[in-house]
Amino acid sequence: MLQVLWDRPAPAAARDVLAALGERDGTGDGAPRELAITTVLTVLDRLRRKGLVGRERSGRAHLYQASVSREAYVADLMLEALGQAPDRSAALTRFLGSVTPDDTDHLRRALGGELTPAPEPPAQAGPAAPAAAGPGGPGD
Repeated sequence: MLQVLWDRPAPAAARDVLAALGERDGTGDGAPRELAITTVLTVLDRLRRKGLVGRERSGRAHLYQASVSREAYVADLMLEALGQAPDRSAALTRFLGSVTPDDTDHLRRALGGELTPAPEPPAQAGPAAPAAAGPGGPGD
């Protein structure tokens, strides 16, 4: 569901998220058959409680928007995965051995201070973005 919210330029109602998930599902009718609106609302509320999604009232409905950028979320997942390795050095060495030469050059420039981190997008409605967003499958 975060993918849907990241791809949208504006906040979305739960029904819009459900329709977008249906389009991604390939059913063509705008709603996956196995997914109910209550399921979407439950997942959106869990993402909100984790600080990954903001919610604002609009009339009788709520509108939802990602509270963290895709890049920040992925970076947090990478850090969490690294934290689970018993040998961080070995994990980093293995990771660095599998990235592309362009990625390696980028990492060298970043570590050498030639690059500054990409700025976070302006804060959106809802709770402040957490320092570390844990996993839990919110990407779908």
